[in-house]
Amino acid sequence: MTSTTSSPALDAVAVVESIADLVRENYVFPDAARELAALVRRRSAEGSYRTGSAEELAEAVTADLRSVNGDLHLALKYHAVPVPQEQGAAALAAMRREFDASLGGVPRVELLDDGVAVLEIASRMFPLDWAARPLAAALSLVAPARALILDLRRNLGGDPDTVAFVCGYLLDGRTHLNTLLSRQGEVAEQSWTPPFVPGARFGGSKPLYVLTSGNTFSAGEELAYDLQQLGRAEVVGEATRGGAHPREGWTVHPHLELSVPVARALNPVSGTNWEGTGVRPDVPCDAEEALDRALALAVARLT
Repeated sequence: MTSTTSSPALDAVAVVESIADLVRENYVFPDAARELAALVRRRSAEGSYRTGSAEELAEAVTADLRSVNGDLHLALKYHAVPVPQEQGAAALAAMRREFDASLGGVPRVELLDDGVAVLEIASRMFPLDWAARPLAAALSLVAPARALILDLRRNLGGDPDTVAFVCGYLLDGRTHLNTLLSRQGEVAEQSWTPPFVPGARFGGSKPLYVLTSGNTFSAGEELAYDLQQLGRAEVVGEATRGGAHPREGWTVHPHLELSVPVARALNPVSGTNWEGTGVRPDVPCDAEEALDRALALAVARLT
């Protein structure tokens, strides 16, 4: 239900002005950044954001921010629980609650038929300094399996460093996964698998299947895309949501966080990314059927 009150008091005009400045200064596409800043200022002057509800303001501003190029990482996010002022703190606080409720992001590890293991990573690729221990334990546990099904159907994104860490268990040798380009088009960062991972590796040769859904997003998509482009895994399920731009977050009100993409990803194999298109499965099927399809494929390959 949409709230009708906001505490503390909401000055929508001031919040929107702050949003316009942050988008103009930080959004990875400068031309779109200027257009979006002008758009939300114009909409504010027209009275489109007249509300005392932080939640309603978040919905209206997010719709406008996404109206130019459909970037799903552009958003004004409402948080029911007041969030810290520090940059990025709002997202971290929300993720920490999810991390504590999800066995460290590894809610399922199971051995299925014929030595095929399934490992689910959800609901996020949590920050590596939190997630390294549970992920290392789970990935080492499935290392002896004859085939592995990696379930990302409920993964909503997170930390690219955690993506590289997981890939380190699934590939042989240090591998270039991704390059991030800055707002100026310069190389800002490269992502490689780590030279060492704790515990046992599943390795780069045994059958690997990745499950996706229409909800799989951001860093969850990156993991599926990286493994697919490298020819390491077959993706089974639904096309993903299509969010490839790494983002930063700014608290613009105690209940509102502005999410702005600050770089764009460039895959070394495809020369592009999954923005807007999503990761396209090798074996398309409904998400609910994906595990059974992947298990059948794995058993047939092992027979």
